[in-house]
Amino acid sequence: MKHVLSILAVSLLAACGGEPNTATVTEPNNVTMTETTKNALTYPQTAKGKVVDSYFDNKIADPYRWLEDDRSKETEAWVKAQNKVTFDYLATIPYRETIKQKLAASWNYEKISAPFKEGKYTYFYKNDGLQNQYVLYRQLDDGSSEVFLDPNTFSADGTTSLAETSFSKDGSKLAYSISEGGSDWRKIIVIDVETKQKLETELVDVKFSGISWFGNEGFYYSSYDKPDGSELSAKTDQHKLYYHQLGTAQKNDPVIFGDTDSEKHRYVGASVTEDDKYLLITAAVSTSGNKLFLKDLTKPDSALVTILDHTDSDTRLLDNDGSKLYLVTNLNAPNKKVVTVDAVKPQPEYWVDLIPHTEHVLSASTGSGFIFAEYMVDAIAKVQQYDYSGKLVRDVELPGVGSVGGFSGKKLDANLYYTFTNYTTAQTIYSFNPASGDSKLYSKSGANFDSENYVSEQVFYSSKDGTKVPMIISYKKGLKRDGTNPTILYGYGGFNVSLTPSFSIPNAVWLDMGGVYAVPNLRGGGEYGKAWHQAGTQLQKQNVFDDFIAAAEYLEKQGYTSSNKLAIRGGSNGGLLVGAVMTQRPDLVKVALPAVGVMDMLRYHTFTAGAGWAYDYGTSEQSQEMFDYLRGYSPVHNVKAGVSYPATMVTTADHDDRVVPAHSFKFAAELQAKDAGTNPQLIRIETNAGHGAGTPVSKQIEQMADIFSFTLYNMGYKQLP
Repeated sequence: MKHVLSILAVSLLAACGGEPNTATVTEPNNVTMTETTKNALTYPQTAKGKVVDSYFDNKIADPYRWLEDDRSKETEAWVKAQNKVTFDYLATIPYRETIKQKLAASWNYEKISAPFKEGKYTYFYKNDGLQNQYVLYRQLDDGSSEVFLDPNTFSADGTTSLAETSFSKDGSKLAYSISEGGSDWRKIIVIDVETKQKLETELVDVKFSGISWFGNEGFYYSSYDKPDGSELSAKTDQHKLYYHQLGTAQKNDPVIFGDTDSEKHRYVGASVTEDDKYLLITAAVSTSGNKLFLKDLTKPDSALVTILDHTDSDTRLLDNDGSKLYLVTNLNAPNKKVVTVDAVKPQPEYWVDLIPHTEHVLSASTGSGFIFAEYMVDAIAKVQQYDYSGKLVRDVELPGVGSVGGFSGKKLDANLYYTFTNYTTAQTIYSFNPASGDSKLYSKSGANFDSENYVSEQVFYSSKDGTKVPMIISYKKGLKRDGTNPTILYGYGGFNVSLTPSFSIPNAVWLDMGGVYAVPNLRGGGEYGKAWHQAGTQLQKQNVFDDFIAAAEYLEKQGYTSSNKLAIRGGSNGGLLVGAVMTQRPDLVKVALPAVGVMDMLRYHTFTAGAGWAYDYGTSEQSQEMFDYLRGYSPVHNVKAGVSYPATMVTTADHDDRVVPAHSFKFAAELQAKDAGTNPQLIRIETNAGHGAGTPVSKQIEQMADIFSFTLYNMGYKQLP
């Protein structure tokens, strides 16, 4: 955590099991929707329209296009009908409530964050156990703590969450953003720290934005113009950076960057240096690569200086020391390095290497006047401490093999904090003295989980083309490799995202029930730098699916599990992964759990900020070759009639404006219409929720109880293993 529809009246479609009921609904193209019984379930048979698109003279039918209209009564009725079937089915699982109780009991312990200092107060986040949202506390030195900001009071059902928090430079004011119903659209509220009172009217229609203060009277933020049509699905294409002066109306906030029709940037961000001397602006057209600009804030009329005028690298400001800038970049350094340059001439030809490029991927942070270089060595953390001249101070001794977070703060902070975790070690917080290099336990997790009873091992397996891929497999000690263990294989494989070992309460419950949890580091991720990422993008995306398939085959061959006891799970880009693999290899696993997935690869770029994902995916309009490639694995377009698919529960949310739920709606409709087997093909649609961030604890518990119950039940368990 930074400081972290109406067209026509409809009839409800319903029923699960028993004799088929029949209902009709008029759909925009005057077709009808009827219910049919299949596999002992009564699915709403989704109406088919007659939409046909042309791509390079290829005619592609899109019969479920009408489900893209998230504001229509037809879509609303479809959602209710599908949820009725799904929740009626889940209600028949005898141990569903038991799993829910196990999850709630495991979740119910106090959790706190590392503390941080702002002004005269020390702040920290805490959750008493089952609170829907973390609460922000504060305290004076040697004083008792008090609630400062409680997001649980933002809404009655806990679905309004705290997103970003940012304090003014003297700590006297706080600007924080909130998300309502899980949407990426935010509101920014500014309060006085002492009185906790709002200082002005909230800012609205803010999206994909940080909050970066300039002094104590204003801050920079980013947003798009409100789109035409639905704010949850309509395309947003031009991000803009604004400056807000306290006490002025938002409509008068000047655009600092992005107010041009000649060049569009989908993601624009800003950061002000700790000394208020410089503003750094990043501008990107996709999720990889950014331009970089500099403004001297000591000179009000100074012009923007271009540091990078292309998007061939990911480059950001790390810190500054006067006019000396410290940048982290992967320009000509695929695993990243730290460079220095003077702000007077900040272009790449003047850069000087400070922490050089190595064979391991670098993530850098600063605090207490030092630079901390965290490296990923086969997805495991290693940390080195440097001074600002580039001299190695020490290798930081970590508590074990796993992942760390933190090692950041202000220049004058005497102590820093970091967290340590892995798949069998709950998040533990340590204080770190940068002068001596000593770590001390600050807060041990209260999770009721004895890591000594579990094993988490890393293996390397060969993918289809011979590439070695690492995977961490976690399970309870004494496991027999006889192929009978219920196993979840989780993957992502995209957008330079690295899956490093971390503790999860639901996964701990899964392990405690005798389950195996396996996570491979697929190509497309960032575990081995830019080359590893690019090996899973565009015309090489099949590598990601092959890596995941090979992971499943490894688990089965080594006796951890078998196809009848294996589930695959992933969210967002990982939802695409699951959708692609289950349609390519429906024989591979028993259960498929695609969550908030990108399922329509021909149209993903037409929704919200989806066009920014083209670096990873390419688009159907790009070329005949790219269209053919995307069509070849797009989950929506590869569900075949007459095929028996794994037991599938698609999960999504009605307020997901990152990956719009129409992706999942279409995929589920295709499965229900074409599947020839006896496995259930269900979709669970969370209401008043989004892509995942800020989901209330109560909803998380319910979702995971349903996922685990569905998984085990379809693996053949009549009672808990």
